[in-house]
Amino acid sequence: MEFESPDRVPRHLWRLPGVRMFRPNDLSRVLKKYPEDITILDFNYAPGKKTKGTRYKKGEVATDEWGCRWHVAQDGVAGEVKEPPLEGICDVESLAAPYEILDGADFAKVNEMCAETDAFTLAWTTVRPFERMQFLLGTEKLLVALMDAPKQLYLLRDILHNFYMEEIKRWVETDVDGISFMDDWGSQRGLLISPKLWRDFFKPLYEDYCGLIHSRGKYAFMHSDGYIEAIYPELIEVGVDAVNSQLFCMDIEAVGSKYKGMITFWGEIDRQQILPFGTEEQVADAVRRVREALWMPEGGIIAQCEFGLKDPVENIETVFESWESIA
Repeated sequence: MEFESPDRVPRHLWRLPGVRMFRPNDLSRVLKKYPEDITILDFNYAPGKKTKGTRYKKGEVATDEWGCRWHVAQDGVAGEVKEPPLEGICDVESLAAPYEILDGADFAKVNEMCAETDAFTLAWTTVRPFERMQFLLGTEKLLVALMDAPKQLYLLRDILHNFYMEEIKRWVETDVDGISFMDDWGSQRGLLISPKLWRDFFKPLYEDYCGLIHSRGKYAFMHSDGYIEAIYPELIEVGVDAVNSQLFCMDIEAVGSKYKGMITFWGEIDRQQILPFGTEEQVADAVRRVREALWMPEGGIIAQCEFGLKDPVENIETVFESWESIA
């Protein structure tokens, strides 16, 4: 991320809960052969007052700390919120943020975890304002509210933003190296809202997150699924250090020609088609394509991929083997 010519591309493996639950031997096999250079700390917040049920178990309905009810249709997958707790935007006035999950968490343990590893340590936060708005209100109602812009919409944004800023404040006081946040902004072909609306309503939030993270010498990591090329310049401007996005939804070569050297590309390799269904040769070709479009000797890329429940372990190994052989 500092573009200081590392001796190799750093490795980072994401794994879905189902892989940890049902394929621990395959996961151990990959990590033993290709140890991570970046590790997401296995740190849990305290339970919320509204938290109920079991996540990631088929047939279960679990309630999270904000009161959103998650229906799980497949073991090892997060599921979907089918029962938003707010019936309408006017109900926001009674919404209370779950500060108890922060107040009851033992952040002192974070420093112990950091001391136990030589890897770059990354905090995985709950910060996701656009997605949380959808979970609380429902996607359709939120999109309508974004167009109508009632005062309650701004109240909802402020409630979430104040909570997330407090959450990040807890993390910047620890020894963690980087802090992540997320929002899935893209469909398969473009942004879910107009770039102007994104810029006016949401961009200031991410600017605040990055500013707070950088104020204590930490790195800002952001994940966003879908076709998000339209907001790459904005993410660079607000200070995102590393972005994880679905490169294979976009024109990777065009992204590289415009933004290589300006931000670190935190992976990835196509998890819609290539990793679950491709051959090892196709996986190697995908890595080669990313390398040719985005890699620089000075740095700017992380060899990251996601290990999904149905992905052949050989394909995951091929990702890291390919980076070792060509970088």
